[in-house]
Amino acid sequence: MDLEGIKATSDAVREQVRKVVVGQELAVDLMLVSLLSDGHILMEGVPGTAKTLLARVFAHTLSLDFGRIQFTPDLMPGDVTGTNLFNFQTSEFTLTKGPVFTQLLLADEINRTPPKTQSALLQAMHERTVTIDGVTHTMDDGFMVIATQNPIEQHGTYPLPEAQLDRFLFKHILAYPTREEERTIVERHGHRTTMPSLADFGITRVADLETLKQIRQLVSDIRLSSDLIDYIVDIIRATREHPSLQFGASPRAANMLATAVRAYAALQSRDFAIPDDVKSLAGPALRHRIVLSPAAEIEGIDADHVISRILDQIPAPR
Repeated sequence: MDLEGIKATSDAVREQVRKVVVGQELAVDLMLVSLLSDGHILMEGVPGTAKTLLARVFAHTLSLDFGRIQFTPDLMPGDVTGTNLFNFQTSEFTLTKGPVFTQLLLADEINRTPPKTQSALLQAMHERTVTIDGVTHTMDDGFMVIATQNPIEQHGTYPLPEAQLDRFLFKHILAYPTREEERTIVERHGHRTTMPSLADFGITRVADLETLKQIRQLVSDIRLSSDLIDYIVDIIRATREHPSLQFGASPRAANMLATAVRAYAALQSRDFAIPDDVKSLAGPALRHRIVLSPAAEIEGIDADHVISRILDQIPAPR
């Protein structure tokens, strides 16, 4: 596997996804960067914007085991991680693994469950392990969480704690499709009201876990110049000093942004990262890690506006 092979693989993934999902090109790119960076992504969008379908197609194309948790207010941590059940035949406790033990996990409507259950994912997302009754279990290689939430409904939802949000590499806002995209959606899927079967679209598996391991190894070798590292650190630190922000990004954000920039460069067949890579990823990497001040909220300023201003103020290295 080389840089050209990485680009060929990513192009093949996009081609397969396009067979089912119309548009959402940026979402696919961010999912690829997340997967190659060993990160996770939070996707926010109104119902019907293909969040679940996108996750299913993505997992199938990359030959990843797919698991799904429908988060609800009565969901318990054990429903996510699993539990030890007593076997009366053997008089021993047997571990029943929860849905978190998979490779690509769709955490559907994650903000509909209380923080106690949301926190069940913290260890798995950051350490790739799960502790049940004092015993630590290792997750499968390639573990990735794609979480979704609906920005419209507030009744019966629980905002994700900052510690949970900080585990996500990206937060992506899914927009409505354009008129032409929506027309294509109706042409392609307008004869059904249920989730389409992937088998009907001839989706081809273009990679497997071993391929992803090779790509991740190459991604870790992508060069970041000293000036680019300074640029990333300066952006992160500027979020802690901006007058419109109450809290800025954490040190983890700098590490995760640097890793994502490496993956983004690799997808462009480059063995080095450039400032434009940082600018392209700063929005989705930081919008969920900063907290607006009350004055900024009153003025109607949003996180993306603040990030854009910071990028304008900090000179990019030449």
